[in-house]
Amino acid sequence: MAADSDAVSPREAEYHLNTGTLHLTLTFDLHAHSTASDGAYAPEELVHEAAQAGVDVLALTDHDTLAGLAAAQKAAIKNNIRFISGVEISVGWQRRTLHIVGLGIAADCEKLCAGLQGLQLLRRERAERIAGKLEQLGLENVLEKAESMANGAQITRTHFARLLVKSGLSKDMKQSFKRYLASGKPAHVSSEWTSLASAVDWIHTAGGVAVLAHPMAYNMTAAWRQRMYKAFREAGGDAMEVCCGNSNAEQVQLSTRDALEYELMGSVGSDFHHPEQRWIGLGKVPPLPAAITPVWTDARLAIV
Repeated sequence: MAADSDAVSPREAEYHLNTGTLHLTLTFDLHAHSTASDGAYAPEELVHEAAQAGVDVLALTDHDTLAGLAAAQKAAIKNNIRFISGVEISVGWQRRTLHIVGLGIAADCEKLCAGLQGLQLLRRERAERIAGKLEQLGLENVLEKAESMANGAQITRTHFARLLVKSGLSKDMKQSFKRYLASGKPAHVSSEWTSLASAVDWIHTAGGVAVLAHPMAYNMTAAWRQRMYKAFREAGGDAMEVCCGNSNAEQVQLSTRDALEYELMGSVGSDFHHPEQRWIGLGKVPPLPAAITPVWTDARLAIV
């Protein structure tokens, strides 16, 4: 019998009806990192690991770069997994750093590429300054060692954190940030990232959906979170991550309430970086509450 060209894979065969529209029951992970920024896996490896973990739809969202998207897209076809081109943009807001994820973006968008190029220059300047501060603390050839660890990709704070562990100054990554790289610590360097409005504009110009990443991870009071949501919505933001890799039940409940109040779609993402983070696994994200409109129903992502 000839194969049916319209047949779906076993993962796609299960479905349910929601408000009259057919929605496939799929496992989504719309926030993950590769070696193009500060992740442990090369883009191809990340896609393979996601498929092995049962992820059906994966977004690669490296920090301020699109470098890994082409390789990940090819790997997605090989691994029979749906892929969404993404990016995580660094934003400065009220003297704080926020992260805005762009989903479904066109990697050849000139405006987005130009904006990210500017952020890459800022990242390089920050890396040089961090390296200088760490050398004042006694380490040698810090920038060269960080470049070697990055293997041609951008240098991030994660590379410096790993270098601190390797040098014996920290027992683990968490301690590297807590003692040296966090705000107010000896090797901390602040940067003037792009504005919230600019980040959202770049994403929309590239045909994508703007998502506020891990809103509970910024250590804000409830009042500050409300200001953040209001500013994001006024900038044209579309969605927020309601369920993250380390979300607990209370955080999901609060995020659900906030998404409804500010009329934002909901996204889910592990924010996976490294397998050593055993508490954060690819696709290991709490389910999106039924009250929230899923970001993957947005026509710009062409998922359902």
